Parts: sequence; structure tokens; C-alpha cells
Amino acid sequence: MATTTDLGPTTTTQTTAQGRKPWRFSGKARKLVLLVHIVSAGIWIGVDVIVAVLVCVGWFSSDTQTQATAYQALGLVAVWPMLVSGMVCLVSGIMLGLGSKYGLVRYKWVAVKLVLNVALVVLVFFALRPDMAETVEYGRALGAGTPNDTDISGMFFPPAVSLTALSFAMYLSIFKPWGRTRRR
Repeated sequence: MATTTDLGPTTTTQTTAQGRKPWRFSGKARKLVLLVHIVSAGIWIGVDVIVAVLVCVGWFSSDTQTQATAYQALGLVAVWPMLVSGMVCLVSGIMLGLGSKYGLVRYKWVAVKLVLNVALVVLVFFALRPDMAETVEYGRALGAGTPNDTDISGMFFPPAVSLTALSFAMYLSIFKPWGRTRRR
């Protein structure tokens, strides 16, 4: 077994079907990437919780200024922090898949996590981001005392869907259900 550095990949004496040696992260490098992956997922969940709290404050508060502030704050925390943490989680997850024994699609639970992560990042960018400008504008109008007819009832779904999917991904990470995917 050959090791390059403490933080570099290691190779094993096993060879693939094409005659190449697969590479794996060393223990310290894998742990570092795993730490980045776990922290980014935790940040993503935290941002989702903040979004859920702001949406609930906007819906259930009886004070118009509090509602206005909550909807305006959504513009600060909903899209870019979620997108950045989701992308870091995606990249670190791909690195872990490629540099560890689990692979990207070798195990069903890893493949499902990959699909969930890609789907959530795409939803943040293409579904949540366009609606956020209207929500912030609604908050500004509400704060100025001139509410418009913008329908913001759909703001419940982004944190609900994301928190459910991320919780399921955490379940998959911990319990590693199912098994290996079919190999050709």
C-alpha cells in the first residue's frame, strides 16, 4: 500500500477491471472532507429552520411590522446561504463518494442522498430564488402600510420539503439501509 501524504490520497494494491489502481483518501483527509460535509449539512438545516421560523412569524404574528420584518429577512437568509451550504454539501459528498469505499452509486443510500442533494440545490436556485423577490417586496409594502396582493402562501413548502429531505438524508447516513446497487 502506498501513501502520498497525510492529507493526500492513498492507493491500494487492488486493481480495477481496467487494470488501474483505485485511489482513496487517507484517514485524515477523509475525516476532513467528512467534517466539511457534516458542517455544511448542519448549516443547511439551520438555515432551513430559520426560514421556517420566519415564515411562521410572518403568518401567525398579529403585528404588521413584525410580519414585514420577517418577510424582508427571508430575502437575506433564504436563498444564498441555503445555496452555498447546499453546494458545499454536494461537492464534499461527491468527494467522499469518489474517495471512499462507498462510491457515488455503489450503494443505494449514497445514490439517494446524491439525488436529494442535487434536487434540493436545483429547487433552491430555480424555485425559491425567483419567488423571494416578491416575498421581500410584499414585506416592504406591508411595512409601509400598503400591502399588495402578492400570494405568499407557497412559502410554507420550501422549508417543509427541504427539512424533510435533509432529515431523510441524515437517516440514510446513519443507518445506511438497503444495500449495494446492481453491478454490471
